[in-house]
Amino acid sequence: MKSFSVPMQAVVLGAALAVTTGGLQAKTFKWTSASDIPTWDIHSQNNALANGIHASVYESLVYYNSRTFKPEPLLATGWNQVSPTQLRLTLRTGVKFHDGSDFTADDAVFSLQRAMAPTSNFTPYIQGIDRIVKVNNNTIDIFTKGPNPVLVNQLTELRMMSKAWAEKNNSTAPKDIKTQDENFAHRNAMGTGPFVLKEWAPDQKMVLTRNPNWWGKGAETNVTEIVYTPVKATATRMAALLSGEVDFVLDPSPQDLPRLRQDGNLKVMDGVENRTIFFGMDQHRDELVGSNVKGKNPLKDVRVRKALYQAIDMNAIARVTLRGLGQPTGALIAPQVTGWTEGVHQRYPFDVAAAQKLLADAGYKDGFEVDFACPNNRYINDEAICQAVTAMWARIGVKAKLRTLPLATYFPMIQRYEASIYMLGWGVPTFDAMYSLQSLVRSVGQGGDGNYNVGRYSNPKMDQIIDRAKTETDLLIRNRLLTEALELSNADVSHLPLHNQVIPWAMKKSINVVHRADNRLDWRLITVN
Repeated sequence: MKSFSVPMQAVVLGAALAVTTGGLQAKTFKWTSASDIPTWDIHSQNNALANGIHASVYESLVYYNSRTFKPEPLLATGWNQVSPTQLRLTLRTGVKFHDGSDFTADDAVFSLQRAMAPTSNFTPYIQGIDRIVKVNNNTIDIFTKGPNPVLVNQLTELRMMSKAWAEKNNSTAPKDIKTQDENFAHRNAMGTGPFVLKEWAPDQKMVLTRNPNWWGKGAETNVTEIVYTPVKATATRMAALLSGEVDFVLDPSPQDLPRLRQDGNLKVMDGVENRTIFFGMDQHRDELVGSNVKGKNPLKDVRVRKALYQAIDMNAIARVTLRGLGQPTGALIAPQVTGWTEGVHQRYPFDVAAAQKLLADAGYKDGFEVDFACPNNRYINDEAICQAVTAMWARIGVKAKLRTLPLATYFPMIQRYEASIYMLGWGVPTFDAMYSLQSLVRSVGQGGDGNYNVGRYSNPKMDQIIDRAKTETDLLIRNRLLTEALELSNADVSHLPLHNQVIPWAMKKSINVVHRADNRLDWRLITVN
């Protein structure tokens, strides 16, 4: 029987190093990045930028310590593995929602069940959960279909919503991101977190104010207001930092970094993100939309997929387009993630002649036309990468018809299966390859299977390995299964891996933050001097 609990005074991240408001003047923290969040509905779209911002208002039962990345109690005070398929969580008492109502087991059960709803995009985090049961007002049990060694990690991204608030405002089901329909929770928020949503004008401005009744007094920042302004234009973002209009830029332009590092009023923090950027391909349709190849789908042929892979000079892209802010990889996961090995990290070599031969062997010696979709405000130089790859594919006769879209419309589009080749970046909040494998290469099914497998790759052997790993408790065997699945993904060329992102943050010298591998700010640890 395993249990975990932490005394209240030690719960909040970095309490010993945190700053209280005692002797410090209240401050506004102004920051920017290229895109806005798609929604305030915490179970609607699994988007990393939104998840990080949502965490300022809505809290989870468990959260990662920003320095150690070990799961620590948050709205739960501890947990106890009663049996291999039963996890009991003790909930924190005295926690109030922003409207003054109590956080109870009813809210926890409701929130976890809401994450399991058909319109939820958070099904990877409820992987393996069978049911959630209220034991009493301060205790819940999570029963799983089989042993789940990463359940506690999954809980870090499942934030808590008031059951009464959701019922009152007709928001018991998450907003469906594939449609234009909205619920009240899309534009409004009411959590237990250290900040309260005051204003959100999508794509223009977001204002959060300090929650004076937040339970976590031990690690309060001196920030009383957060103002977020999404700015798509890189030059405008950088000018705002240089002029002092903003305090912090989440995604500074690679070409400006040398200048920023030399500016005495600024500082740059670097860190490797646990996010891998790759291309996915439609391997489902019998005929690609918009292609000049009729009656068949070239992307179903592994030789074609490998030709596209070997035609990409990833080292040149890392050097020129990314200016060093990308680590070329042949894997679907970054080195920090369980299951990664040097073997799966090795790329197929860049080789134009080999790519041309593969295409010819597959019956496309003259190439073909294909739809190619990319975001233009989500990843480091995403549009520029896709433009470079378009030119590289042209050398082997593949005419990629590139279209770029902003984050808010791009992700719903690819989830409607409307792209033949698409760019995606996949961070791993659980730091475990199962999160990636189940979402990206498991055949599309129930309970989170294939929820971002929008190219609909399918291999029964892959499904068998993943399903076995889901409930394998022997860590050596489980890690071997995860690596085996990654090796099979490479052999099948299920995707075209590109690089692991290296994330720089740029800010005024007066700003103190903790850099996290998931590229999100910890709102409790920000100070403005």
